Amino acid sequence: MTRIRSAPVPSFRRLLLFAGLFLALLPPGREARAGCADFAQPGVEWRRCLMDGADLTDVDLTGAVLRDSSFKRADLSGSVLREVDARRAKFVSARLVGVVLDGANLARADLTSADLTGASLRDADLRAAKLYQTILRDVDLTGARLDGADLLRADLSGARWIDGKSVCAEGSIGRCHMRKPPRAAATEG
Repeated sequence: MTRIRSAPVPSFRRLLLFAGLFLALLPPGREARAGCADFAQPGVEWRRCLMDGADLTDVDLTGAVLRDSSFKRADLSGSVLREVDARRAKFVSARLVGVVLDGANLARADLTSADLTGASLRDADLRAAKLYQTILRDVDLTGARLDGADLLRADLSGARWIDGKSVCAEGSIGRCHMRKPPRAAATEG
C-alpha cells in the first residue's frame, strides 16, 4: 500500500491559523474597534469607544451610534447630535453647552456633573439616565422621557419642562418648580 503523506504546513500558516482562532474566541467587545478612529461625521459608528477629553465642538453627529462609549470631560459644545443612539454612554463632567440632542436615545446614559446649559433635548429618551449634579439650565425638555432618571442636585433653572409649556423657576434643584404665571395687568373699567 502506498501511503500518502501530507505536506508539512509552513509555520506562517500555522501562525495565521492560530491568530484566526484566537480572534474568533475573544469574548464580544474585546475585538479591535476600528470605527473609533473614524472622523466625526453624521452617522458615524463609535460603539464602546474611549473619547475622554476629546474636543468635538461644533460637529454634526446626526444619527451617530455612540452606544457604550465614554466622553468623560469631552467638549461637545455647539454640536448637533439629533437622533443619536447614546444608550449607556458616559458623558461625566462633559461640556455639552448649546448642543442639539433632539430625539436622542440617552437611556441609562451617565451625564453626572455634565454642563448642558441651553441644550435642546426635545423628544429625547432619558429613561434611567444619571443626571446627578448636571447643569440643565435653560434646556428644552419638551417631549423628553425622564422615567427613572436621577435628577438629584441637577440644576433645572429656566428649563422648558416636558409638557412644552411650563418653565422651571430659578433655583429648581433636583426637580422642576414651575414658575408662577405673570399677573394679568389690571384693566381699567
